[in-house]
Amino acid sequence: MEWSMHPQGQRRIIGVTGGLGMGKTTVSEYLQQVHQLPVLDADLYAREAVETGSQVLTDIVDRYGSSILLPDGELDRRRLGDIIFNSPAERLWLEQRIHPFVRDRIQRELRSLDPQTHPTIVLVVPLLFEARMTDLVTEIWVVSSSAEQQQTRLQERDRMSLTQIKARIESQMAIERKAKQADVLIENSASREALYQQVDQALGSSAG
Repeated sequence: MEWSMHPQGQRRIIGVTGGLGMGKTTVSEYLQQVHQLPVLDADLYAREAVETGSQVLTDIVDRYGSSILLPDGELDRRRLGDIIFNSPAERLWLEQRIHPFVRDRIQRELRSLDPQTHPTIVLVVPLLFEARMTDLVTEIWVVSSSAEQQQTRLQERDRMSLTQIKARIESQMAIERKAKQADVLIENSASREALYQQVDQALGSSAG
C-alpha cells in the first residue's frame, strides 16, 4: 500500500533510528515488504564508503596499517570496530570521513525518487542524531527495547562479547535521549505482531 502526500503537500520522509539490536531492521523490512515503501539504509552506504579501492579505505589503511584488511583485501570490520569503539578520537576521525559520504548518497537517492510515485520514503539511520542528519527527515521514529533484550540480541546476532557490546552501546547516544526526541516511539519488547501493530498505527496516523 502506498501512502498519500501530507496535507501540506510535503513529501513524508520517515527516519527510523534507535539503539543497536533494538529492531530497526525488522521495522524497515516490514515497511518495505508489507507497505511497499522505498527504504534507504545508511549502513549500506557506509559499507560503500569503505569498499575496496575507495579513498576512505585507503585512508584507513594509511592510518592503521595493512593488518586492518582481510586476506582478500576487504576491510576487517571487526578489527576496526575494536579500535574505534574504544577510542572516541579514532571514532570521530572515521566518522568525519564516512558521514559526509552517507549524507551525499541519501540525498542523491532522495532526488532520484519521484515524489508523486513515492510520497513516503523510509530512511534507516542508526546514527541519525549523532551524525546530525535529522534535517533529512520529516519525522523521527525511535525503535526501543529493554537493555536485557538488546544485549541478548547482540550476543545472538553478532556473537560479540559483553565488553564489545558495552563499548558499542556507549559509543551512541543513550536510547532514553533518542526517545525524548522521537515523533514516534516504537517499543520492541513484546511479540513481533505487537511491533507490527505499532508500525501500522504510526504509518496510518500521519499518512494524511
